[in-house]
Amino acid sequence: MSKPTPNDTAITNEDQSPESLTGKTDNTSLVNRTIKVLLQLAQNRLAVLGTVYIVGLCAVALLAPVIAPYDPTAQNYEALSQAPSLTHPFGTDNYGRDVFSRVVFGSRYALFLGVVIVGIQAIIGIGLGLIAGYYQGYVESVIMRIVDISLSIPAIVLALAIAGMLGGGLVPLIIAVSMVGWRGFTRIVRGDVKSIMEEDYIDSARAVGLSDFTIITRYVLPNAAASIIVYTTLTIPTVILWSAALSFLGLGVHPPTPEWGALISAGRSEIQSAWWIATFPGFAIMVTIIAFNAVGDGLRDALDPKQY
Repeated sequence: MSKPTPNDTAITNEDQSPESLTGKTDNTSLVNRTIKVLLQLAQNRLAVLGTVYIVGLCAVALLAPVIAPYDPTAQNYEALSQAPSLTHPFGTDNYGRDVFSRVVFGSRYALFLGVVIVGIQAIIGIGLGLIAGYYQGYVESVIMRIVDISLSIPAIVLALAIAGMLGGGLVPLIIAVSMVGWRGFTRIVRGDVKSIMEEDYIDSARAVGLSDFTIITRYVLPNAAASIIVYTTLTIPTVILWSAALSFLGLGVHPPTPEWGALISAGRSEIQSAWWIATFPGFAIMVTIIAFNAVGDGLRDALDPKQY
């Protein structure tokens, strides 16, 4: 027995698949859209430069033991606070450790923290956003009130409080920053899902008896992917900066671990006599943040529906 759809079209489970109802899972269309996005992204010079830098940074992090000329934690009391030279391109710190090697190994921590923390934030935020936007009503109200209450607390205060209570260190740093950033994912995903739920193909999918889980994973989530990708890319530099800030304050990664924020903290007292100790890690953070933001802005423009 056929069921009427919002388009007054008779459909049945036997003569039409959910894919044909929605028209959203055409592999050819997905490939074409991906090619168009990449071509559009390639026209953005800043995004291309940012992508090249990020790829290079990943290569540096992966090949750190090969690239770094010295052990990043090895102390050399015969080379204390030496200025940049051919032997030590970024100079040495007040323990004689090679700053270049420490910056190179620091890229590992920056990328690791960025990916892991954003991943945790995304899992929490996207999950809650999907639930709030899909079911709406009382469920949405409860979730969004929790988000609003947490947003009433300044993010930096909340992160400092969590990291301080947990005593500092790598794991407390991950927990502290993760518990701050998930709220943005929830708000963005919830807004996108509410718009998607008004589309006719969602009503069609429900009409043929698809489960909520199937509708969410097969049709809702893929159509919210563009916003998630852009927001994720723009969140990674924020996480890197926050992680460095907490380490700088002594609530993140502890010395002698070569994390960029900790390197800046160690060199702040020597800024006048040995400027290179804090300057090069700070420069690495700045360039990395600019690169990720450039790629995020490029993706936002490339994924803009108005482009198509």
